[in-house]
Amino acid sequence: MKGTVSICCLLALLLLQATAEVEEFDNVLRDRSHIDETLRLATEEKATDYAAAIQKLRKVYHTSVKPMEQAYKYNELRQHEISAYPGRTLGDSATDGEITSKPMVLFLGPWSVGKSSMINYLLGLHDSPYQLYTGAEPTTSEFTVIMHGEKIRSVEGIVMAADSSRSFSPLEKFGQNFLEKLIGIEMPHKMLERVTFVDTPGIIENRKQQERGYPFNDVCQWFIDRADLIFVVFDPTKLDVGLELEMLFRQLKGRESQIRIILNKADNLATQDLMRVYGALFWSLAPLINVTEPPRVYVSSFWPYDYAPDTSRELFKREEISLLEDLNQVIENRMENKIAFIRQHAIRVRIHALLVDRYVQTFKEKMSFFSDPELVFQEIVDDPDKFYIFKSILAKTNVSKFDLPNRDAYRDFFGINPIANFKPLTSQCSYIGGCLLEKIEKAITNELPALLSSINSGKQPGLSSCEVTGCGEKPKNRYRKN
Repeated sequence: MKGTVSICCLLALLLLQATAEVEEFDNVLRDRSHIDETLRLATEEKATDYAAAIQKLRKVYHTSVKPMEQAYKYNELRQHEISAYPGRTLGDSATDGEITSKPMVLFLGPWSVGKSSMINYLLGLHDSPYQLYTGAEPTTSEFTVIMHGEKIRSVEGIVMAADSSRSFSPLEKFGQNFLEKLIGIEMPHKMLERVTFVDTPGIIENRKQQERGYPFNDVCQWFIDRADLIFVVFDPTKLDVGLELEMLFRQLKGRESQIRIILNKADNLATQDLMRVYGALFWSLAPLINVTEPPRVYVSSFWPYDYAPDTSRELFKREEISLLEDLNQVIENRMENKIAFIRQHAIRVRIHALLVDRYVQTFKEKMSFFSDPELVFQEIVDDPDKFYIFKSILAKTNVSKFDLPNRDAYRDFFGINPIANFKPLTSQCSYIGGCLLEKIEKAITNELPALLSSINSGKQPGLSSCEVTGCGEKPKNRYRKN
C-alpha cells in the first residue's frame, strides 16, 4: 500500500514539474525585431511625396470624374458601393475617404483560431491595456477596426459611420443593430500609419445566421470588397467546413489574388501530423476554391510566445517572414492601387454616361408628335438590344464588352430617374469647364497613367497651372455638329 502511494506521489511530482516547465516555456516571449525589419517600420517614409500624389489624385477625381458621376447619377445605378477590383459591383461614387484610406487587411475564419492573437502579436499589444481580448471560447462578437490615431481611444460604430472623412459611412445601411457591433480602436502605432486591420467575429457553424441580429454575410461582403489583403485563418483542430464557411468562400470568389490562408497554431502538432493536417485543409477547401492557382498557405504560429519545443522552428520563422513580406508588398503598392482604383472607376463612369447618352438619343429619334413618351421609352428600356443600345457603344468607342453593366440595371435606374432629367453628352460642355467626356477620357488615358508613372519613377507629382486654367484653350466639342 505504501509503495502504491509513493508511486502516485512520484507521478504527481513529475506531472507538476512537467506542467511548470511548460508554463515557464509558454511565458517566454518571442523576439519581434524581424517584424519591424521586414515591414521597414524604422525607416522614415517620404510623407511629402505620398501627400503630393494623393493631392494630385483627388484633383483628377474632383475635376474629371466626379462631375460626370453627378451629371448622370452614377451613384443611383445600383445600391452598392463601387469597385476597382474583381468581385465588386457598380454603385455609389468614390469618396475622399476611399481615396485617402490606408490599405485594409481583413481577418476571417472560424472562432478561436487566433485572429485576435495574431493582430496583438503583429502590433505588439501583448500584456498592454489595449490588446484585443482572446480566449479558447468565442470571444470576438464585434467587427473591430484597428486604425491609426493621435491617441489611444475607442470609437463607437455610430460615430465611425457618421464621420464622412472615413470610408465607413456606407455601413449605416446595415442598421443600428450592426453599428452596435462595430467598434474602432485608434492608436499611434507606426504600422497603423500604413495599414488598417479589421478583426471579424468567428464563424460558428452551429449558430443560425439570423441570430446575429444583422446581415452578417452582407457585412462581410462589404469588408471583403474593400480589403487589399484577406487572411483566412484556420486552427489544425478546426478544419470542418460548414454552411457559413461555404458561404464565406462563395463571397470570396473573384478575390483569390487577395486571399492568404493561414494554418495557425502549427507548433501544437508534430511534423508528421502537421503534414496530414495540411493535406486535409486543402482537401476541405478544394471544392470551395475553383481556381488554377490556389491561394498561398502560410504555416506557423502567430502569437507572442515562443514556439513549442521539438517543432519546425526555422520553417515557422521563414513562413512568418514570408507573410510579412507579402503584407509589406501591399503597403508599398498602396498608391499604385489607389490610382488603379480611381482609373477603373472612371472607366465605369464613362461607360455609364455613354449608355445614358445613347438611351437619350434613341428616345429622341423614336419620338414623334403623336407618340406617347412613356410607351416609347418603356419599349427602349425593356428591349435595348432591339435598338442596339449596347452594341452601338462597343462599335463607336474603345469599350470592352466585358466592362458593360447588366442591362437589367438600367430598367431599375430609369425607373427612378426619368429620361427627361438627362442631357446628351453634346450639351455637357462649357467654355470654362470644358467637355465632361473629354475630361474623363483625358484622365483615363493621360493623367492617371502619368501619375502612376511618376510614382514608379520616384518623381514627385505636381499640379500644373494648365490643369486649372486650361492654358487659355477653348474647349473643343467633337460631338457637336458644326
